[in-house]
Amino acid sequence: MTDLTAITSALAEQAIELPSWAFGNSGTRFKVFAQAGVPRDPFEKITDAAQVHKHTGLAPKVALHIPWDLVDSYSDLRKHAEDNGVGLGTVNSNTFQDDDYKLGSVTHSDPKIRQKAIDHHFQCIDVMNETGSRDLKIWLADGTNYPGQDDIRARQDRLAESLAAIYARLGDDQRLVLEYKFFEPAFYHTDVPDWGTSYAHTVALGDKAYVCLDTGHHAPGTNIEFIVAQLLRLGKLGSFDFNSRFYADDDLIVGAADPFQLFRILYEVIRGGGYANPEVAFMLDQCHNIEKKIPGQIRSVLNVQEMTARALLVDTAALKTAQADGDVLGANGILMDAFYTDVRPALAEWRESRGLPGDPMKAYAASGYQEKIEADRVGGTQAGWGA
Repeated sequence: MTDLTAITSALAEQAIELPSWAFGNSGTRFKVFAQAGVPRDPFEKITDAAQVHKHTGLAPKVALHIPWDLVDSYSDLRKHAEDNGVGLGTVNSNTFQDDDYKLGSVTHSDPKIRQKAIDHHFQCIDVMNETGSRDLKIWLADGTNYPGQDDIRARQDRLAESLAAIYARLGDDQRLVLEYKFFEPAFYHTDVPDWGTSYAHTVALGDKAYVCLDTGHHAPGTNIEFIVAQLLRLGKLGSFDFNSRFYADDDLIVGAADPFQLFRILYEVIRGGGYANPEVAFMLDQCHNIEKKIPGQIRSVLNVQEMTARALLVDTAALKTAQADGDVLGANGILMDAFYTDVRPALAEWRESRGLPGDPMKAYAASGYQEKIEADRVGGTQAGWGA
């Protein structure tokens, strides 16, 4: 069995936020698929998320989405989370499900619509003040479909002005994290399409603004680990959204499409000082449209843990020597040896030593929780996209 003794202290520091929306109904652009037992409100989402942490020890916080997670009392929601052994994390804004935002939100040419979008982010900051959340994460659907539809440069100016207004409202211990996506739903140009655009705006905003890297938001062939290395080098990597893609923003279980890519990314995270670093938040961003919600999240965090263990096992001293000697094949072989190491049996044994199930997927299936929520959650309106 692989010996994990040298890395268990590092593994014990791993923490991955879960997205509240992953527990609601989701689907494709054409259909949202309903499942039995899906939560009907944010409190039930938190209860389900707590099951992931209970079985893995990897997911101590839950990220919220406004307005999907609006409640009358965030102090009650916070206490509910704490009673279930988890906390509330990042607050995500939503300016992509309102008719007014058809042609843009914070980049819209109409100052009234821009202000409406800014006010929504003020509301998110108010939620952060009640939940104790540190990060406001902004993903924008803003862009255009046709050449000439709008002035690309003017939209960047309006974006900068809007972000500055939002940034000015942040508390001393709060941060703005700007996510990027190279296309969709805008198909000609997107206002924040890449890490460079996000970086430029966050640098202009100040020290409390960071870039969010979503592993599914890149064009085919993009070297994501290079972006990770660069943002860590520049001190602007604020958060990760882990998912997986075959073609575009597929929102699949992280590591499902390319486990080796996940390994390479995590190696650069560790090498660059981003691992177990309070300045870098790690979160899943997935919407399970055919698989069950809770086991899908369990599988996701386990995939990250497994690839983290492999990345931590890289013989960095030998790698540096090989690199310095120009030993191309030797250096590559050192990385591949770590990647091909089967850490699963050793991780199972280590989990059991910490009082966790050796096989979290099997333990959850045997717990009866899934059957219970499917029997109990009958009636009401299920949570999902837009609810």
